[in-house]
Amino acid sequence: MSNITPPPELVQQWNMEGRHQDYCTLTESIAARAAAWGADKELDACCEEMKSLPSPFGIPFGEMASNALRNARRPKSPSLKEQALEALSEAVKMADDVPPEGICSGQADIIRRALNQLPDS
Repeated sequence: MSNITPPPELVQQWNMEGRHQDYCTLTESIAARAAAWGADKELDACCEEMKSLPSPFGIPFGEMASNALRNARRPKSPSLKEQALEALSEAVKMADDVPPEGICSGQADIIRRALNQLPDS
């Protein structure tokens, strides 16, 4: 098993980015970033290894498995539009029990941010 350690330059960058934090917060931040960096490197290595699997009958099994693993371990965050649609859907479900002004502020904020990004026309 190989040791996954961030390069000193990257640790120094994280240190500089957090220079205004107190020591404990900075230490925790660097530790969390190093763990995430190492997990990403390990995932990259696993995905590359999977890509080298044989492709029976011309089916790129290794590539498909690699993509599935990456998507499962690093799912993409929903877009602001998707979040707004979900919040709106939740608000609509509640509409039977709560009047429209009963939409919670978190839902309203998401919808407002999404609408502000749409063109005015």
